[in-house]
Amino acid sequence: MANSTTTTLPAQTTGAALMRALKSFALLRESWVGMFGAGIILLWALMAIFAPLLAPYEPNATLLAYQRPPWWPGMEVAEGTPTFLLGTDHVGRDILSRIVYGSQTVLIYAPLATFCAYAVGILMGLAAGYYRGWVDDVLSRIADIILSFPVLVLYVIIIATFGASPVNIVVAIIFASSPGIMRIVRGLVLDLRNRDYVAAAQTRGESSWRIMLVEILPNARGPLIVDACLRLGYVIITIGVLGFLGLGMPPPDPDWGGMVNETRQIALAFPHMTLFPCIAISSLILGFNLLADGLREISLRD
Repeated sequence: MANSTTTTLPAQTTGAALMRALKSFALLRESWVGMFGAGIILLWALMAIFAPLLAPYEPNATLLAYQRPPWWPGMEVAEGTPTFLLGTDHVGRDILSRIVYGSQTVLIYAPLATFCAYAVGILMGLAAGYYRGWVDDVLSRIADIILSFPVLVLYVIIIATFGASPVNIVVAIIFASSPGIMRIVRGLVLDLRNRDYVAAAQTRGESSWRIMLVEILPNARGPLIVDACLRLGYVIITIGVLGFLGLGMPPPDPDWGGMVNETRQIALAFPHMTLFPCIAISSLILGFNLLADGLREISLRD
């Protein structure tokens, strides 16, 4: 009978936590801010998924260079000239097509890097907050050392050392972001580890990691979900900055930050070449920030 209780109660706790999480996302419709942010993210996600159908040209195809959008003030399009809704860059590549395909890069590697950083940070934070003692001291000192360096300097050092590639960008983001996540999780665990349901799980003889992952972590989901949305925005900024510094995705792959970097020297004469990639980056970051605000409103009502 004791074994039945031991296996049933954690399953019930996990199921209840999952239902609460789903309910929180369902309640998002009560926050117009969150819904607006989710709509922006959904728009970009659909654009990334259907990029081959939506992009009018191949992203790396050389067409006509230095073409402004047809609706640009003072722009006259000669008869028979192909239409480029957002113009072309200095090489002759269609900017709209490169932005559409560039959304795939951002929406693949930004969530991947954030998820991996959370996996590392959560495990570190759970161990530090639950075990305390020397485990907490060692992990906290490691986090303090990493956080003592400027984040951008860490990114540049790692990628300049190992080379610019999607894998190295993800590794750099994990290395620089996981200590901050670890601190958040550690603070939550220090509060939750003294709750009655944790004591009950300890009495049942459950293992430490089962208690951390099944009992404590689901009850810390609220702040972590909000932080994850905000951190996704930071990661998108990071990918854009690395691309601007020439440390982003290897060319000629479409990269929003790289598009700004390639045309920055002629931005005054042809502002559309840098303006539209910047708008793309800003709009996606705005979507995640608004989604985080909406989730925070819901968590405060809960």
